[in-house]
Amino acid sequence: KLDKTLNERLKLSFESVSKNLESVQKGLGEMQTLATDVGGLKKAITNVKTRGVLGEIQLERILEQMLTAAQYDKNVQIKRGIQERVEFAVKLPDKSGKGFIYLPIDSKFPLDTYENLLNAYDSGDKTIIDSAKKEFSRKIKAFAKDIRDKYIDPPATTDFAILFLPFEGLYAEVVQMPELFQTLQTDYKITVTGPTTLSAFLNSLQMGFNTLAIEKRSSEVREVLRAVKTEFGKFSEVLAKVQDKLHAADSELSKLVGTRTNQINRKLREIEELPEAEVRRILPSELDDSDII
Repeated sequence: KLDKTLNERLKLSFESVSKNLESVQKGLGEMQTLATDVGGLKKAITNVKTRGVLGEIQLERILEQMLTAAQYDKNVQIKRGIQERVEFAVKLPDKSGKGFIYLPIDSKFPLDTYENLLNAYDSGDKTIIDSAKKEFSRKIKAFAKDIRDKYIDPPATTDFAILFLPFEGLYAEVVQMPELFQTLQTDYKITVTGPTTLSAFLNSLQMGFNTLAIEKRSSEVREVLRAVKTEFGKFSEVLAKVQDKLHAADSELSKLVGTRTNQINRKLREIEELPEAEVRRILPSELDDSDII
């Protein structure tokens, strides 16, 4: 009995251990698959072209949410003779109010220099951090110069453009460098935005568009009211003339009723009146006032 019980217990224990080992092996396989996927994702992000596409997709999603399709264009050739096309350009009303000018928006994703800067922060070495910051600043300035030279072309465009950084961390690094931020605006005419700040900027533009639309409709209503006022003046003149004619007709009718009736009565006074029965015999019984008239 002891031997039988021992064998059964050992058998159950080995089965439990085997199941656990199978679970561990399965988990290791899933972890290897996940590691492969993460490696593929990292490889995709480190690819310059792929990074550009990711930034462009994020920028397009923000524009789709904040503006209508008629308020911006995609892949616009700004300067004549230059084949370069800006990723997106928002349409802004020009000074005449009848046409529009473009506000160029281009996305950039300096992942390599940003990773180097983060690694420098982790190292804690001030020399390495300063060197990484300088490299990051040079990269952002190069982007700004590229956008300025290719896409800013007044009066076809605004005198500034927007550099979109697809991550808030990237935008925060630029903001934390006041000299870089100021240089981008003054020397390169570039405004840097992240996802949140771009959304706020586009929201303010949308409010401006609505205000312009209201002002345009108000001016149209004002023109209609001016036309109505002119026509109403003419209508008042015609109405006054009709009123004068009505007064004249009423005056003539009063003269007819008063003067002519008195004259007829005066003529008829010398004639003797007939009894009612004699009148009915001579005049038709159905005769009424309208028939007499």
